[in-house]
Amino acid sequence: MKLIVDASVALKWFLSDEPGAEQAVRILETEGELLAPEWIVPEVSNAVWKMIRSGRIGKGPGEEIVSRLPRFFSRLIPVVEESSQALAIALRIDHPIYDCYYLALAERENVPPVTADGRLVSCLTNTPWAHRVISLEQWGPMP
Repeated sequence: MKLIVDASVALKWFLSDEPGAEQAVRILETEGELLAPEWIVPEVSNAVWKMIRSGRIGKGPGEEIVSRLPRFFSRLIPVVEESSQALAIALRIDHPIYDCYYLALAERENVPPVTADGRLVSCLTNTPWAHRVISLEQWGPMP
């Protein structure tokens, strides 16, 4: 099975105290390809930087997250390929374009994206993208 994983899920792979971390790790245990826009790396890195600054994690663990993250993906897709469609989606749903790259990639690859971003899931209600997105809470398989 192919899945597109967004930063809200990928970060949970490294933070066992996060709500939904166990479910996120189950994604890694499935057989299949994990895809993401290449920009997941700076997006997760920015979140790591914020956690280091706030004292939530140390510099060493933060550096480990940033260096290990790309290895979890079968492919990281250049964002330039999805820019026009991501902008169109962002304008349609009135949501930051960063998340819309995942939706644009999902359309192109015909692969569902998994997210732990409740705000994104909510804003997709009654849109053509609502059926494409899987909330981390709803993702299976269960143990």
